[in-house]
Amino acid sequence: MAPPRRQVMRSTGLLASVAALAVVVALGIAVGAKQIPLDQVWHGVFQYSGSDTDVVIRDVRLPRTLLGLLVGAALGLAGTVMQALTRNPLADPGILGINAGASAAVVSAISFFGVTSLTGYVWFAFAGAALVSVAVYVLGGTRNATPVRLALAGTALTAVLVGYINAVNLMDTAALDKMRFWTVGSLAAATMPTVTWIAPFLVAGGVLALLIARPLNAIALGDDQARALGARLTRTRVLAMTAVTLLCGGATAACGPIVYVGLMVPHVVRAITGPDMRWILPYSAVLSPVLLLGADILGRVVARPGELQVGIVTAIVGGPVFIYLVRRRRMAQL
Repeated sequence: MAPPRRQVMRSTGLLASVAALAVVVALGIAVGAKQIPLDQVWHGVFQYSGSDTDVVIRDVRLPRTLLGLLVGAALGLAGTVMQALTRNPLADPGILGINAGASAAVVSAISFFGVTSLTGYVWFAFAGAALVSVAVYVLGGTRNATPVRLALAGTALTAVLVGYINAVNLMDTAALDKMRFWTVGSLAAATMPTVTWIAPFLVAGGVLALLIARPLNAIALGDDQARALGARLTRTRVLAMTAVTLLCGGATAACGPIVYVGLMVPHVVRAITGPDMRWILPYSAVLSPVLLLGADILGRVVARPGELQVGIVTAIVGGPVFIYLVRRRRMAQL
């Protein structure tokens, strides 16, 4: 058990993170490509009258912010679970190919089956995420899997799937037109029906991830020690992969593949909380949407009157961070 002082510091830090999230959520509603006075923002949220400004606030920015909140938490939790499950500090839904698997399945649904709605292709996204998760684990050597082998397997599958996605888009111009914004990762097309449809999947995956925090702590010590502590390895891995599939499949279906969020945030969180998954998971669920919504706001502000998609902003920020993590001495020894 952590000393009382550390527990207080963790609790205080989590409250500060929630406060930071509240600020970013407010900014996500108030700030955009079009400048709107704060009194009109308040009116659009709480006193909706149907004016043009109210429509922008209630029907565009509010659902966009709520979707960013859900997707950010989902990506952060998925990345944290994957890093604990594989004992790979570089594990991430993007790096291990899970986002690419969901994307390839959605491209197939749009091009070959004529599916165009979220309610239709969300199931394809789940199937693609699940298949790639299993494939990476098998190619990585199952019982003999190492962080490097898993990362290489994920990178190889991602390259193949990205090539497939590009080939389908080039051969099917209609699919390309529908996919061109989705594939870079965007919150711009968010609507309240999208939020309400995808929320149950992401919430279910998030709750499942939080519930397996204790056995994930045991797995982080190694399989032998985990068994000695009474952890059910197969059960925990199945539940963890189910959570990752729900989180990544739902997030990718809703707004496309967004990379690096699930990689960066858990590393920042560990510096605050230490290795205890019972704290890392809640922190990641709070701080990941801070990063995602912050990137979305930045993309709206720097390119006015247009905007940069959030997937582009997170990639620009995440690339240098990933290089730093790889070059660290401890990473080089994995």
